[in-house]
Amino acid sequence: MAIRREVLGDEHVDRAVAATTPFTEPFQDLITRYAWGEIWSRPGLSRAERSLITLSVLAALQHEQELGMHVKAALRNGLTPEQIQEVAVYAGVPVANRAFRVAQRALAEARAADDATRQA
Repeated sequence: MAIRREVLGDEHVDRAVAATTPFTEPFQDLITRYAWGEIWSRPGLSRAERSLITLSVLAALQHEQELGMHVKAALRNGLTPEQIQEVAVYAGVPVANRAFRVAQRALAEARAADDATRQA
């Protein structure tokens, strides 16, 4: 759970945990143990590299909700907005157009959250 929180942020993880039902509980357990406990903790790739891969695949598959979440995670993992810009075009121009819209919105939300935190 620690890696999941570090990458996705407490707010996202708390929302996912709060929305867990008896029906979704096995799946939440699986992604916490497997995706975050096994895959994201493996040696060999940095978190920034994992974010680049994740962004590329999500853009190519046009998973926009997950893409926005992982753009914010990529910032937490040390990527810059300029590095994030480089990812989408590898999935093709039509997909890149959509991915840029999602990424731009996620970056604006991340900036607004940072500004709100600084003002608090």
